[in-house]
Amino acid sequence: MKTNDVILQTATKVLFFMIILFAIHIFFAGHYTPGGGFVGGLITSSAIILLILAFDLKTVKNILPINYTYMTATGLVIALATAAASIFFNVPFFTHAFDYFELPLFGKTSLHSATLFDLGVYMVVVGVTMTIIQTLGEDE
Repeated sequence: MKTNDVILQTATKVLFFMIILFAIHIFFAGHYTPGGGFVGGLITSSAIILLILAFDLKTVKNILPINYTYMTATGLVIALATAAASIFFNVPFFTHAFDYFELPLFGKTSLHSATLFDLGVYMVVVGVTMTIIQTLGEDE
């Protein structure tokens, strides 16, 4: 039986991008306010899950051909390398560095090595969550 999900699919096409933009905002705001890699990853996963609910798993796999297992492994390597990099500068483990830079369009901006760690956490959260969802969805 084929269902008519035109309203859900149309709304999802708009909401997906809004949710992803919010996830990016939460990711970058996480250094100074609540948020960061973990929450941003969960929000991104929820956007992908919305795609799966509106369409189907096979369609979403064609749209986003991502191997989430590799994403998880890459995220772990980034997070561990960022945390361990402090050892090479003879400072305690997990010590992060930051400095101010003059960037075009942004002006004076502080850049932090903690953002790389958050990127690793983000990738791990999205990778693990989507691996679980895909594994459960394929068992039908």
